[in-house]
Amino acid sequence: MTLVAFCARSQSDNAVYANDNRGDTLHITPAMIDSIRAVDEVKPFERKIESVTFIPKGQWITGLSFSYSQSAQNKYQFLIIENLNADTYSVKVTPMLAYAFKDDMAAGIKFSYTRSLAKLANMDLVLGEDTQFNVDHLYSLGHNYYATGIFRNYFSLGNSKRFGFFNEIQLELGGGQSKITTGRGEDLAGSYERNFSLNIGIVPGLMVFLSNWSALEVNVGVLGFSYRHTHTTRDRIYESSRHYKAANFRINLFSITFGTTFYL
Repeated sequence: MTLVAFCARSQSDNAVYANDNRGDTLHITPAMIDSIRAVDEVKPFERKIESVTFIPKGQWITGLSFSYSQSAQNKYQFLIIENLNADTYSVKVTPMLAYAFKDDMAAGIKFSYTRSLAKLANMDLVLGEDTQFNVDHLYSLGHNYYATGIFRNYFSLGNSKRFGFFNEIQLELGGGQSKITTGRGEDLAGSYERNFSLNIGIVPGLMVFLSNWSALEVNVGVLGFSYRHTHTTRDRIYESSRHYKAANFRINLFSITFGTTFYL
């Protein structure tokens, strides 16, 4: 009886001791482990961007853009310019040929010809009551040729095969000549210029297919690098040269162009 009572008392004391230290012991269950793993698990993220083939492999791409502008001023006045009498015009023609060597990827070449003419009969620059300059009998004629290598990447607008975007990378080489004369009679003076230019640019654009084979394009120059070297001979005696470098990393609204392309 004494031994049984001692054992019962010993078990009761151990139970009390375990209950007293239960708050100091963290018991982790399998359910808690699964919950922790579920919180820390990084699930893969998918944008689910849908894209379809916009320009299939094997298509020939050709196009032509043309621009022409002409203006005439007769006693025109604007800010510090007075009595402006001038006639100007400019024309630019650009044919293009490219080949889609892979789905939505094409490479090709462009050729451009530009011609500009300006005839200034008279112009007064009025900076103040006692400061005034006059320019008269100014004649300028110039024409340039350019060859441009292009690479295009096309993107469809969702599942649409009519509307899409393209990004064009350009490498342009060109040159030309121009002549400028001022005055008349014994005061006649003239300059002859030759130039060389290099341009590298990225041109994004938007296009819409008008039919299965023709599309209308709108593009704008965003960024690029330009270099231009000009050699001038004045009055067949004096020679000079100038260099021009520029980097553009902004949208140029004056570089927006429209064109029509054909996909054969």
